[in-house]
Amino acid sequence: MICVTLWILLSSSGVFAAKSYRKPNIVLILTDDLDIAIGGLSPLKKTKKLIGDAGISFTNAFVASPLCCPSRASILTGKYPHNHHVINNTLEGNCSSRAWQKSEEAHTFPALLRTFGYQTFFTGKYLNQYGHSEAGGVEHVPPGWNYWVALEKNSKYYNYTLSVNGKAQKHGADYSKDYLTDVLANTSLDFLQYKSNYQPFFMMVSTPAPHSPWTAAPQYQDMFNDTKAPRDPNFNVHGKDKHWLIRQAKTPMTNSSVQFLDDAFKKRWRTLMSVDDLVETIVKRLEVRGELDNTYIFFTSDNGYHTGQFSLPLDKRQLYEFDIRVPLMVRGPNIKPNQTSQMLVANVDLGPTILDIAGYDVNKTQMDGMSFLPIMEGKMNSSRWRTDILVEYEGEGSNVSDPACPLLGPGVSECFPDCVCEDSYNNTYACVRTVAPSANLQYCEFDDNEVFVEVYNVTADPYQLTNIAKTIDQEVLEKMNHRLMMLQSCSGQSCRTHGVYDPRYKFDPRQMFTSHSWRLNRLRQMMK
Repeated sequence: MICVTLWILLSSSGVFAAKSYRKPNIVLILTDDLDIAIGGLSPLKKTKKLIGDAGISFTNAFVASPLCCPSRASILTGKYPHNHHVINNTLEGNCSSRAWQKSEEAHTFPALLRTFGYQTFFTGKYLNQYGHSEAGGVEHVPPGWNYWVALEKNSKYYNYTLSVNGKAQKHGADYSKDYLTDVLANTSLDFLQYKSNYQPFFMMVSTPAPHSPWTAAPQYQDMFNDTKAPRDPNFNVHGKDKHWLIRQAKTPMTNSSVQFLDDAFKKRWRTLMSVDDLVETIVKRLEVRGELDNTYIFFTSDNGYHTGQFSLPLDKRQLYEFDIRVPLMVRGPNIKPNQTSQMLVANVDLGPTILDIAGYDVNKTQMDGMSFLPIMEGKMNSSRWRTDILVEYEGEGSNVSDPACPLLGPGVSECFPDCVCEDSYNNTYACVRTVAPSANLQYCEFDDNEVFVEVYNVTADPYQLTNIAKTIDQEVLEKMNHRLMMLQSCSGQSCRTHGVYDPRYKFDPRQMFTSHSWRLNRLRQMMK
């Protein structure tokens, strides 16, 4: 009774009295492996209504790397992978490692928000190796979080451990109290009830869905029984002009592979029904508390996904639209409803944007991204916005051959029973993704013996069926090569310079990086 009375007093004196001068609240809902290219938003009807229709949807939102841990590190730091040094999902790849904790973790945007007077709350999947015994275990609570309810390691739905402010809390397999997506919704409601009403807040809710093992809540287990993965033009076709890893996929796929990916596709959608419920729960509670009108709500994903594109069964990690493009919807004060923006944004922009909303000077940070708050408020003309971003990925492979697939040799990973592999050591690439009034282009180079290049005109070829690297104008190729090298070595402000298709771009061949001249020479030879 004392708690309830105190809560009522805090609510009445805090929420309503502070409204007129208070900084806005911010909520970030981050899903795991949610695509937009193959229909990932289709089950999320309430989310689209409550966030997308109530605000702005970005149709050109991309990730800096199409893999969980590097992408999440980019969200938290506002930096490209070459600057935060998280290269894959392993501890050795710097995922939640001691080195990450010492170098980057204290400078994430939530840590800056906390120093700026925000209450901060995290619930859900953090980084894939979080809780590892060699990196502090679940006792480690990253700096910057007032309230911390984080999943140990990778996404699960049952039988997991949470770190609750540094103390282990084990969960079993009872739907009513253990289903993780619902637990995240409930812990979010607890935070909203017991937080201080005299400070603005930042909430980050990071769902396991729709990541494997794709365990749906019982009430949704029979939905989408007739749904199949979309048969787009790039479904179950051979990527004949692509990097060798794509060319090794068997086309047509076996019936068992197609059945497996169709089954996975509908299971993914079933897990999203609980995410849709979570979004509704949080939005409705904010509304009841009188806080919705002063709260920005972001909804996005850490990477896209594929199910059968170019005969790759299912995964992420590739440079194509289905893996690098993600949903991004935002509602909040001064954002008019029913807006769609085609302007180019990336997950490195989330931190700068959220800091900008809070009134923090983003120029004081080392972030590579830029605030898209002016876009959301209708104050940014497309001619003044950026025209390109960087996408980079470092491939992984095993040191030994897979006994089931001896012909493949060492160096591959993520292999399926029919010996189609989704990754390899030399699946290491960097891309310039351009979206400008005059061009919608992707230029990628692989760090392999071939210096293999893939280029796509995404306007003419949205499914990226035809690699135009050998037919595109030589001058464009050289400019894109130069721009890519510049972005790969950029930091902070230099990551926000004018792209090739920006009218303000200046190309001086004399500025070509001498240390990289071998790359350009190899590129010229290859294109002959």
